[in-house]
Amino acid sequence: MSVPSAMRVGPFTATVLAKKKYIIFYLFLMWISILSIVLEFWIYWQIIFNWKFLFQWRLIHFYIFLPLVCVLMYVTIVFVSLFFAKILLIIVNLFHKPREGVFLRDNSDKDYKYWSLRNTIKRWPVWLSHRFPFPFMDNLCFKLFGVKTKFSNSLFEGWVDCEFIEFGDNVVVGQGSIIQSATIIGNLLIIKKTKINENVRIGTHAIVMPGTNIGKNSVLAASTVTTIGQELEEGWIYVGIPAQKFKKNKFFEDGLRDIIGRRIEDEDLVRKKYEELYIRRHDEHGALRERMHAQRERIEEKLRERVHTQKEKLEERKKKK
Repeated sequence: MSVPSAMRVGPFTATVLAKKKYIIFYLFLMWISILSIVLEFWIYWQIIFNWKFLFQWRLIHFYIFLPLVCVLMYVTIVFVSLFFAKILLIIVNLFHKPREGVFLRDNSDKDYKYWSLRNTIKRWPVWLSHRFPFPFMDNLCFKLFGVKTKFSNSLFEGWVDCEFIEFGDNVVVGQGSIIQSATIIGNLLIIKKTKINENVRIGTHAIVMPGTNIGKNSVLAASTVTTIGQELEEGWIYVGIPAQKFKKNKFFEDGLRDIIGRRIEDEDLVRKKYEELYIRRHDEHGALRERMHAQRERIEEKLRERVHTQKEKLEERKKKK
């Protein structure tokens, strides 16, 4: 299923800017990454037009190899931006290490300021990574910024924070869902580690609030919202706002695949049974229509008899008078 271009899903960073001067880091990352691809293109230009034995074919070769070079340039700009963003984050974290807690949304609060600064540094490489047509760039982005995940996970259809989040194996995030480790409520910034264990399915437009711990083999239904710090037991399907137990999740039980497989192998019998039921349903519908028509005729006959009886009574009364 395609995703609308307006939905900027994937790795997510907050747009809160505590101080305008933090934009310097953003502009630096843009400058250094764009500079790298300019240098790369210059090298390509020099190589193509300095091959003397291909002098008469230089334009042909330039256009033949240009698409490949453009892909390599894109990969280069992503890796360079991730590399320098990681260096900046290491330096910033030396001054103030990221931590969980509840903080004031005020420039006087160090945790709030440095949280905003970390998001500003991540924004450019996150944007570049998610524009790549293959999803492994998103996973690389997550791993470099401290999110514990596996390359087998599908996290590219929803908004996922880039810190204080841990994913198990075989996790699927539905379209438009939100996985948060930080949120702003009123004048408070809440940062808590979110943990999603293996074989978890998060439905479309579901919201996982900071501090949520989802047990393995669980399902969060579409449009379901967890509360801050909520613990979801393993092996359950959760629905509602806030998320509540609906029923046991049997999709990961042992032997389920064998049962489905036996049913699929007996496809001809299933088709035959379906055709029998289909024909019988039509027969039943036909008989039902006939019965309804007969009943309507009986009702009309009774009405005619009543009208005839009333007319006779009226005539008898007139004769008596």
